[in-house]
Amino acid sequence: MQTVVIYRAANAIFGRVGRIASEEVIIYLIVTKCLPVLLYGLEACPLRKTDLNSLDYGVNRFIMKLLETSNIDIVKCCQSHFCFDLPSVVHDRRARKFDLRYRDHSNPFCQMISHL
Repeated sequence: MQTVVIYRAANAIFGRVGRIASEEVIIYLIVTKCLPVLLYGLEACPLRKTDLNSLDYGVNRFIMKLLETSNIDIVKCCQSHFCFDLPSVVHDRRARKFDLRYRDHSNPFCQMISHL
């Protein structure tokens, strides 16, 4: 399901800008527009490693399509060059932030649940 979400959002952007925009612009749009759609609300959910791999797979496949390559090493190099974090990395950061905010909240219900 997550792969469908990223493909739909990324293809909407790709359909608008096509090959006119540079790869840098398209990757920036993916990071700012598609990843938030993909990760919305997931920080509150415990995800397994397979779930996180599924999120990464969709993004990696789109980058392969964008760069016209099937070599994952090239994709990883470009992601590193563009400072592009995979959804699994972004999810981990967001989940930690969510947990900290939830534990520190002054609401008694939140405090009670966080100690379970």
